[in-house]
Amino acid sequence: MKAIVITTPGGPEVLQLQQVDDPEIKDDEVLIKVEASALNRADTLQRKGAYPPPKGASPYPGLECSGAVLSVGKNVTRWKVGDQVCALLSGGGYAEKVAVPAGQVLPIPPGVSLKDAAGLPEVACTVWSTVFMMSRLSAGETFLVHGGSSGIGTFAIQIAKTKGATVFVTAGSEDKLAFCKNLGADVCINYKTEDFVTRVKEETGGKGVDVILDCIGAAYLQRNLDSLNFDGRLCLIGFQSGAVTEIKLNTLLPKRLTVQGAALRPRSHENKAMVVNEVEKNVWPAIAAGKVKPIIYKSFPLSETGEAHRLMESSDHIGKILLVP
Repeated sequence: MKAIVITTPGGPEVLQLQQVDDPEIKDDEVLIKVEASALNRADTLQRKGAYPPPKGASPYPGLECSGAVLSVGKNVTRWKVGDQVCALLSGGGYAEKVAVPAGQVLPIPPGVSLKDAAGLPEVACTVWSTVFMMSRLSAGETFLVHGGSSGIGTFAIQIAKTKGATVFVTAGSEDKLAFCKNLGADVCINYKTEDFVTRVKEETGGKGVDVILDCIGAAYLQRNLDSLNFDGRLCLIGFQSGAVTEIKLNTLLPKRLTVQGAALRPRSHENKAMVVNEVEKNVWPAIAAGKVKPIIYKSFPLSETGEAHRLMESSDHIGKILLVP
């Protein structure tokens, strides 16, 4: 098969389409003929040598895909050859075929094309496991997501609205904010022209929001704490501005704040299967009902993966970018 190989750590130019061996499936895995894969920030970190795949995972990038089942291991009962599916991967999505534990495979939601479904597993599993399973966002609460126009952000807006939350977003342009507003965001903040802490306080009568999902990291940590309500929960899923900073601990105590961090890729197969199961039960019905949809910005052929990475790192896009073998 053909796959994208990281020839050496570096820029987008190190991503090369090469002929490689087909993956071999284990007894509890399925082999998927990839229809499409979606880009994630973690892929760019892996390309730079900063985010190696877990032990035993495919060396090729790609954390989600959609496609058709080519073969199944002898212990697999739910899936059969020919099934159209999408999947959460530990790696290997930038290829024509990928092996994945059966517990990380999902059916294609009604109303979503096979190709577009490639943009669902990573965002759905990330947002549901952090915002809802860990931070327990509930109806009537307020929720702030940074990077509202990203793949994570556009999905978080939609699913949080279906659960009855008031949604705040930050983004860096009026076009992106307008898109977020159209998806259902209630309060849209341009972080380049406004201080989000001040705006959050204004919009909440000085209280702050209940839950924050943050991919920025160090530069935002203290400001996020300042933006939280009593019993507020901050969930960190990325460190785009760095991983080391100082905070005032006396911010945490009076307001009983909780700071959490989470990543999907390093989790065990069992933990990922549990998250995938929860997503199918709680998120897939909202997609089937048309209340949540994948936001796809552009597709690239696998041979132009370097260009796709350049677009992702420019942040000049809204939603997900796909790769098609």
